[in-house]
Amino acid sequence: MYGGDERDNRYVDEVLAPAAQEKGVTLRRVAVPDTADALNRVLSERQAGWQSGLVDLIWVNGTHFSVGRQADVWQCGWTDLLPNMEYTDPEDSLITDDFGTPVDGCEAPWHKAQFTFFYNSDAVEDPPTSLEGILEWAQEHPGRFTYPAPPDFTGSAFVREVMLSTAGGAEEVPLEYSVEAFEKHAPEALDALRGLAPALWREGRRHPRDEQELNRLFSDGEVDMAMTYGPATLPGLIATGALPESTRALTLMEGTVGNASFLAIPANAGDAAGAMVVANLALSPEQQAAKADLEVWGQFTVLDLERLSPAQTALFKTLTPSPVVPSYEAISHKAHGELGAGWVMALDEAWRRGVAAK
Repeated sequence: MYGGDERDNRYVDEVLAPAAQEKGVTLRRVAVPDTADALNRVLSERQAGWQSGLVDLIWVNGTHFSVGRQADVWQCGWTDLLPNMEYTDPEDSLITDDFGTPVDGCEAPWHKAQFTFFYNSDAVEDPPTSLEGILEWAQEHPGRFTYPAPPDFTGSAFVREVMLSTAGGAEEVPLEYSVEAFEKHAPEALDALRGLAPALWREGRRHPRDEQELNRLFSDGEVDMAMTYGPATLPGLIATGALPESTRALTLMEGTVGNASFLAIPANAGDAAGAMVVANLALSPEQQAAKADLEVWGQFTVLDLERLSPAQTALFKTLTPSPVVPSYEAISHKAHGELGAGWVMALDEAWRRGVAAK
């Protein structure tokens, strides 16, 4: 799993792994700089003919899941075997499709995320309430806004949000990528991003490499707005001093993109049974509530709370609400699903060639 965030590492090491040990499974977290590294390891093992690989479970979603489906590296049809899947909504599109790729039992849901902008309330007195307004604010406040360079996950999502905005809304852009749709909707977004560049931090000549570097710029007061796909983690970052106490989340009138993270098992996993035990445990109301705790990790649950018993529901109702981030119901208002994985790669490359190179 991605190892660059202290809170997700600590949750796995101190909460999930001990619970797995109680069920007879030793869970060893292997940190990678990017999920692609884990996928490449599996691909290399497959190419070498390893029938029993060293990777049993991967935290994955989006393009990495899609690439794995195309390469036939995931075990599929196993999530129906997990008893705790009964607590999820089978009609929830965020857990039945992953960036336009049908899940088809090839990965188990882990938590939800919502792309969110946040700002320094000491510096921004009247924050914008739409993406168009954010871009206008950035033009009016040169040097106070930037975004990570794609293919960073957060920066890539920002570019897609700009395209949906310039297209007139998410409903105007087809989920599935095609050259025709790209040629219709991408040019205006790329034009907008090129026009924005001179107003960015360092005049757009350099972008933060990832969300963590963007957070440091925000914390150091070099920019007044930032963005994340994990807004529930903001209170924890404030508590540790990684972000200022004046940090506040923005909700946009038109909504933002949302998705879910998953746990996938490679087809050649050496211990698929143990991996299934962990995936099922990670879906339990107890683990989902622990992970949603702002003091632990602070991630939105994938469970349908209406399917839980009163005692299980109480686990979530006793969680302390955040003064910084609205509830998931509020922050996901008018949310739209992710575009197909083909869009991600095409837009990232178009940004590299048409925006970063300028």
